[in-house]
Amino acid sequence: MLDESRLIPLSDLQRHCDMFKVLSHPVRLRIVDILSRGGFPVHRIAELCHLRPHQTCEHLRMMQSLGALASLRRGREVHYSIEMKALHALVRSVRRNSNANAQV
Repeated sequence: MLDESRLIPLSDLQRHCDMFKVLSHPVRLRIVDILSRGGFPVHRIAELCHLRPHQTCEHLRMMQSLGALASLRRGREVHYSIEMKALHALVRSVRRNSNANAQV
């Protein structure tokens, strides 16, 4: 018999559901893939996502508001990096299961 005390608390699951909702967009997953390789400025992330910088900033802010990303201002540039370490495992899983089979 399954002991309910061994299940993940519903409050934790709700927080993860919120993150999954945000990550369920291909551009945001692309951003996580990019940032799993290091910190990058907004303009470079925008180039790699084929977006305008202001559109990229919207995606970045959304993920940052949930604690997934960190930002650091360097002069006029803002560099983003992954704050939530579990995202590295997520992107590795996506890579393993993609048609491209990109190397980690």
